Amino acid sequence: MKQRLFGTDGLRGQGNIYPMTPEIALKLGLAAGQYFRNGSKHSRVVIGKDTRLSGYVFETALTSGLCANGMDVFLVGPMPTPAISFLTRSMRADLGVVISASHNPFMDNGIKFFDRDGFKLPDEVEDEISDLVLAEKPAWDYPPHEDIGRAHRIEDARGRYIVYLKNSFSPNLTLDGFKIVLDCAHGAAYGVAPYVLEELGAEVIKVGMSPNGVNINEKCGSLYPEVISNIVVDEGAHMGIALDGDADRLIVCDENGRILDGDQIMALSALELMEKGKLPKNMLVATVMSNMALELFMNEKGGQLLRTAVGDRYVVEAMRREGAMLGGEQSGHLIFMEHSTTGDGLLAALQLLRIMCEKEKPLSELAGLLEPFPQMLKNVHVKRKIPFDSAPEVQEAVRKVEAALTGRGRVLLRYSGTESVCRVMVEGPDIERVEMYTDDIVEACEKHLK
Repeated sequence: MKQRLFGTDGLRGQGNIYPMTPEIALKLGLAAGQYFRNGSKHSRVVIGKDTRLSGYVFETALTSGLCANGMDVFLVGPMPTPAISFLTRSMRADLGVVISASHNPFMDNGIKFFDRDGFKLPDEVEDEISDLVLAEKPAWDYPPHEDIGRAHRIEDARGRYIVYLKNSFSPNLTLDGFKIVLDCAHGAAYGVAPYVLEELGAEVIKVGMSPNGVNINEKCGSLYPEVISNIVVDEGAHMGIALDGDADRLIVCDENGRILDGDQIMALSALELMEKGKLPKNMLVATVMSNMALELFMNEKGGQLLRTAVGDRYVVEAMRREGAMLGGEQSGHLIFMEHSTTGDGLLAALQLLRIMCEKEKPLSELAGLLEPFPQMLKNVHVKRKIPFDSAPEVQEAVRKVEAALTGRGRVLLRYSGTESVCRVMVEGPDIERVEMYTDDIVEACEKHLK
């Protein structure tokens, strides 16, 4: 199988361990510079990062490679992933680069790219860049000395993004009187998210706002929504917002502390857009991981759910192909195509707040639209990602569970795009049976996929 550097969301791994090494980052900069360089002018690239300690390493290495291959680099420091997508479009840059491992712990890091329109790169472009990086003797097409690129630091990048986010919120509305708990996971949004909400009028109770390079996502943020849930109840807040390390995903809780995942947020948002006639084809785009309850909900409301492979970029690709305006993932990546070209946790939170303001109802009253089917997800660590059809024992275990579910549930088996694990998901009406069925398939995977 052809070697690929990129998974479902860019290059990912532990810092200073292959492939997340300075050498690979330097070559990525050279390769991306060579691929995207526009010969008629000095091409431009925007680089942002989250708050991980290793971000300094990869920022410097990428900048060196990109400048060497003739691109001018604009550094914006710690900024959310969707901010880089926006700034790439806004600055008419040829490329955007994000250095982040999203919700992963601090020792991990990653590199992902956006094209000039703010969309993540398709597989075929990533493969061409990978080929340049992995070539035994890469043929770098260095420009003349006078065309070597320069590096600049953009000091007002945060302000630009704050204004953009505020402009996505109706100018006729304010958040006056709202008390909001905001958890930025000690990540990239700490310097923008509280200001957006406060400038719109909200009182903000801040959590996860003190990054030190090693505490990103540490028992906070979207992976630990119980943190905001408890504070919301204790403080009598109207809503809790939990972002992940690069702020491209969102988990919220209502005023009672009830936690809402991406599926529940999408149901609420899709219904509101359908009511306004602003959801083309009444179509919502989600991944194979979204709960069956979301699909049933859309059908009941006269809509449709289009499923894609896991990864918000596959959701976006389907949205562009179908002309859809709303899509996302159960994990909290939410794409409002009217405003953004990628998942944006804070922008999605503002859309929820807009609905609450317009309908003058609390989140608990708006969000009780679907009751998710019990769902169990377990990871099996593997050394090699062999095709599932090459493991008949695993296939037989899946077949038995699917037969037992009699069409009232689902089984999903897939490899992670960023980790060496097989993900086993079973969904059905009875939690005890779901747990048992999941364990049966996990046991088969542990025996035959090692």
